[in-house]
Amino acid sequence: MAGKSDKEILANSMYEDDPNGNSAPATTKDQESDQRQEVLKATNVTPPSAAPRWGPQNKGAQELASLYSPGKRAQEIICVYTCIGLMIINLILIVRHMRLERISVAIVSALCGIITADFASGLVHWAADTWGSVDLPLIGRNFLRPFREHHLDPTSITRHDFIETNGDNFMVGIPILGYLAHYFYIRSPSEIQLHFGWIAYVFLCSIFVAMTNQIHKWSHTYWGLPRWVLLLQSCHIILPRKHHRIHHVAPHETYFCITTGWLNWPLERIRFWSTFELVIEHFTGLKPRDDDMKWAKKLT
Repeated sequence: MAGKSDKEILANSMYEDDPNGNSAPATTKDQESDQRQEVLKATNVTPPSAAPRWGPQNKGAQELASLYSPGKRAQEIICVYTCIGLMIINLILIVRHMRLERISVAIVSALCGIITADFASGLVHWAADTWGSVDLPLIGRNFLRPFREHHLDPTSITRHDFIETNGDNFMVGIPILGYLAHYFYIRSPSEIQLHFGWIAYVFLCSIFVAMTNQIHKWSHTYWGLPRWVLLLQSCHIILPRKHHRIHHVAPHETYFCITTGWLNWPLERIRFWSTFELVIEHFTGLKPRDDDMKWAKKLT
């Protein structure tokens, strides 16, 4: 668990059943809050202070939420509908060209695509969590702001609708799926069969990249999830809730992959992210998560 004990996770992460009041029914919330206090006493962990360190009452979280603009909303709507259209087109084309002898190749390629998507989610998540500032032109308010807000109010994502949750990730899928549809148009059936493994890889990678933030949202949703989502989480086919909670131990320096989470443990074992941070800090003087810490200090 990346060197984080259950005790550390309990003491240094927001328990998502309490401050937002939206991740469990009231009776369950009260029971789990009592259980938490018992564990804190048993493990000699000092309970969190009364200050709103996490949740929607945190001043930083409120300020960041207010920066969500109509222009950003319009971009997300366009991206979601465009990407869904391309998903449907490519799925139809793939089914049309599917051959029985290509199924094993397609499965292996699809698995590689899912692993690639998991690594890509970690890379983007790490970069946006660790570097840059909300004050940066264009990318600050539009793309880094949600990462800062999420650390201060983790279950705010459960209050976002489908558009706000998935707009940015669907935007990433548009050029890839657009290219894939174009590939079907310009290639002959024999060429498509020859490269069917590559096609399956690109398609599944794109789908999982696009769905990453929806999967992320489910990892913060502690009641009301469909049974099939719970099954996928329990089988660790998509990011499990308990697994992702390790990332939300302050100062959010580990377990960045949020599609399946399969790569989190091996990347931590080889100190992948921390090594990159040391190299970047050495050559640039920039401090990892400096902007993230600035927003975390706005408690009142």
